[in-house]
Amino acid sequence: MNLLIDLAYLLTAVVISPVAIYKMFRYGRYRAGWANRFGKISRKHPDKKCIWIHAVSVGEVNATTTLIRELGNKFSGYEIVISTTTDTGFARANELFGNRLCIFYFPMDFSRTMRRAFKNIRPVICLLIELEVWPNLVRIAHQSGVPVVIVNGRLSDCSFSRYKLIKPVAKKIFQDIALVLAQTDEYAGRFRQLGVPAEKVVVTGSLKYDTAQVADKVEGADELAAQIGVKNENLWVAGATGDGEEQIILDVYKQLIEQKQFEDLRLAIVPRKPERFEEAADLIKQAGFGLIRYSEVKKKATENYLATESTEDTEKKIINHQSGFAKASPDKSSIINVILGDTMGDLRKFYSLATVIFVGRSLVPMGGSDMMEAAALGKCTIVGPYAFNFKQAVNDLLKADGAILVKDGGELFNAMTKCLADVDYACRIAKNGQEIIRKNQGATQRTIEQIIKFL
Repeated sequence: MNLLIDLAYLLTAVVISPVAIYKMFRYGRYRAGWANRFGKISRKHPDKKCIWIHAVSVGEVNATTTLIRELGNKFSGYEIVISTTTDTGFARANELFGNRLCIFYFPMDFSRTMRRAFKNIRPVICLLIELEVWPNLVRIAHQSGVPVVIVNGRLSDCSFSRYKLIKPVAKKIFQDIALVLAQTDEYAGRFRQLGVPAEKVVVTGSLKYDTAQVADKVEGADELAAQIGVKNENLWVAGATGDGEEQIILDVYKQLIEQKQFEDLRLAIVPRKPERFEEAADLIKQAGFGLIRYSEVKKKATENYLATESTEDTEKKIINHQSGFAKASPDKSSIINVILGDTMGDLRKFYSLATVIFVGRSLVPMGGSDMMEAAALGKCTIVGPYAFNFKQAVNDLLKADGAILVKDGGELFNAMTKCLADVDYACRIAKNGQEIIRKNQGATQRTIEQIIKFL
């Protein structure tokens, strides 16, 4: 079986390597972390017991924040290490945890590579965020007496269907899982169907409710507002957008500002993936709008700050820079500027300035993005019909009138019109959404209570 799994991995690698190589040269992806991917990992504190957390990408990394904080508080004698698969996930982990944790790229699941990784990491427990159940990892952990716990467990419709196609293999893998901490009863049932013993499945809720910080203001938001020139205007933020959505959003925006009552509406588009920043910039220009790239504004503001010797001079330089930028921008009477959020780690700041938020990757069948973050900030939140990766959260929000569901560009235009024209309606949606986030928090504590049994 192990040989067959390694052979399957090898054949898959041969098939996908042309695509990976293209993305490597075209977008700069997959260039970093190859030593890690082959199992070469160095811990910061090899003398301590180790908790290994694996989070695939940005969303999963974000979900670990409260978990890592509480584990650190309760098990200060342990070293916590975190692995991630994607470049954006790695960057986000470094942004959140910096030098505090050992952060590395997830090793490839070949038998030899994974054995080398376990030898170097020597974990006493492996926590897999949401799913990411790799056969050799689970097998080697089981043989080594290391419990593997799925935390914030989720089996989407797509993942569940795929696992059912290989149910005999999946059953063998899932039987060796020590515990599944599922987000919902539905997901818990799916794990049981795939072979996890019923007594090893516990519903703890979603960690993302806990990591969604309920707040009315975000640190750094005022600076962002000054830098992009947003004052008293309504701001529509389309966050974490996916391929095909920006064009729909730009078309809707064009229709909205043609109406006199919405002519001062500003739009900020923040694509989910960095490799799509250039494509989004081109779409904005092709739509006939002026373009403000936040990366450029942020860079100039930082340069001015670093070149300043006093607080007074800093304020003057930033003000002068912002004034100069405003003068250099096209005249608003002829060209409307669309803001492109082409930086990483600033989405929440953009959300905090928004009047209305559209949460992306949901008007196209990509599974959606984290709408809990938007709702937690008390913002009127709109999602599309394809947010299936956040099924429970969407259902909870919609049931309580804490978010708005739209099926296409036409419905998005109608929803935006109503939200902008009826302030009380938008505020009611925002307030309901924030309250739902509050009510569903507590998964971190329930998760810790289960993990502590293994430590």
